[in-house]
Amino acid sequence: MENIYDLVIIGSGPAGVSAALTARHRGKSALIVATSPEDSALWKAEHVDNYPGFHNAAGAEIVTALVKHAEASGVEFMRGRALAAADMGGVFGVSVGADFVQGRSLVLACGLNRAKPFPGEAEYLGRGVSYCATCDGMLYRGRRVAVVGLSAEAPEEAEYLRQIGCEVEYFDSDRARKYAVKGAERVTALTAGGVDYACECVFIFRAGLDPAALMPGLATGGGHILVGADMSASIPGIYAAGDVAGAPYQAAKAVGEGCVAGLAACKYVESKIKEEK
Repeated sequence: MENIYDLVIIGSGPAGVSAALTARHRGKSALIVATSPEDSALWKAEHVDNYPGFHNAAGAEIVTALVKHAEASGVEFMRGRALAAADMGGVFGVSVGADFVQGRSLVLACGLNRAKPFPGEAEYLGRGVSYCATCDGMLYRGRRVAVVGLSAEAPEEAEYLRQIGCEVEYFDSDRARKYAVKGAERVTALTAGGVDYACECVFIFRAGLDPAALMPGLATGGGHILVGADMSASIPGIYAAGDVAGAPYQAAKAVGEGCVAGLAACKYVESKIKEEK
């Protein structure tokens, strides 16, 4: 039987690690699903002077310390992009690239997605727009594809597509800041900086994650997941913490919310286990 974690946590920033550590201290299993640490906004901060215990530290230093602490406490990590989550009746299933994991509870600590979809992106999702090279790359072997690389993992994903035989045209924010996806029944081109590049698929790799798209049915407002005092979202068993749950966007606030979300998720898991007995 596939392993079912007590908590599956999406995001390895301060909120996600705090939730995971809280779970481990309560004797629960925890899996953190996240892309590269370099994708986080905190990693890019040159100086952080409002996080207790880290005077004038670089963001990368704080992120590295958080991950090491989590690993030493038995938190498991899966590097990859969470693409979709679903309530499977008693457990939550999360698609991570071509993999699949399950958890009795789900904590969304995925940061704030400030990026708007490109014109045509939503319309052609599944018809030539993809967020996963591992999942869909083989479908375009020997064909021309465009990669819009807006995350630390994007060059690696583009190289994978080349290795399996795709003809890759790579774009990033420095080359062209305005993108649009064009097509008819399926994608036929990516517009970058006003120029059309013919392709059969556009792979888009962003650092941010849209939680509303990840888990349909979640109540959101102002671009954030709406939560209660215990960081519970509108779907039982799902919690949110950190930037995705609202301002202020600070590491200290995220750690506190992660702890609250972790405690609430543990209580939820304990209640579900009692029901099963």
